[in-house]
Amino acid sequence: MIETLLELQRLKKLDRTGWTLRGQAAGAESVAAHTFGVAAVAMMLADELVARGLCVNVERVLRMALLHDWAEARMGDMPRTGSCYFSVEVRTKAERAAFDDIVEGVGEARSKMYGELHVDYEERKSLEARLVKAADVIDLLLQALAFERAGARGLDEFWENVLERDLQLESSAGELVHELLSELTEAHHATVNTLR
Repeated sequence: MIETLLELQRLKKLDRTGWTLRGQAAGAESVAAHTFGVAAVAMMLADELVARGLCVNVERVLRMALLHDWAEARMGDMPRTGSCYFSVEVRTKAERAAFDDIVEGVGEARSKMYGELHVDYEERKSLEARLVKAADVIDLLLQALAFERAGARGLDEFWENVLERDLQLESSAGELVHELLSELTEAHHATVNTLR
């Protein structure tokens, strides 16, 4: 377990490259900081949906949120522009191999469980996986809004087509996520208009 935990320490110092490529200073946000944000958003989404009567496995949501970017400890944080050079299949295969290597030392049963969670997140087959993906998007937008409120400019591309994104969430889950994305978009527009 120690070797896996030591390897995951890298995520605390690993910059989210999307921000540095857009002029934010090194250290503006680490992968580990993003993981915390995703976990917090995912927990709140899951709790709200449970309050609205939907059956959600909150523990599964939190586990998936915590490990969704573990492969980056070996792969690095590839920016969106990287997908222009690597096919989805190549990237998925590489991330899967990196993830498996990272969790190899935690014991066969836990390694298998973590691997299944990772595959579910990547394939978005469960409600929990789709909620974590929604949380991933929401955390990204929250960080963009925080940067904009601090005076950053040039982050409009992160907001493009946000309300049209299909996160494959139905009923109250889809409604909740759409509400949050709408509120974030309105806050973005208000912030950008204030900066002008």
